[in-house]
Amino acid sequence: QVQLVESGGGLVQPGGSLRLSCTVSGTILDTSTMYWYRQAPGKGREWVAQISGDGSSYYAGSVKGRFTISRDNAKHTMFLQMNSLKPEDTAVYYCHLMHYWGQGTQVTVSS
Repeated sequence: QVQLVESGGGLVQPGGSLRLSCTVSGTILDTSTMYWYRQAPGKGREWVAQISGDGSSYYAGSVKGRFTISRDNAKHTMFLQMNSLKPEDTAVYYCHLMHYWGQGTQVTVSS
């Protein structure tokens, strides 16, 4: 049984930073690609970033240059460093692996 648990969300002012974590329990391959998605109120789930087992990363245009995805395979953890946050980044952020999803962590960007 694989479980994904996100943490690190919260309330931050515009221009601020947050670091999200996604810890994976259960047996997975370190080569598996991992993803961050987000869902804003009243909108569909949106792909944010992904990272492969070898560390190759890709970003949605709306976050490129502000967010950085990384992973620590030894600790079965993925991260999303979010800088220069904007109100439009407000959403529930989810990590995704194979067909598994975490429960999400709320990020609110507001003054």
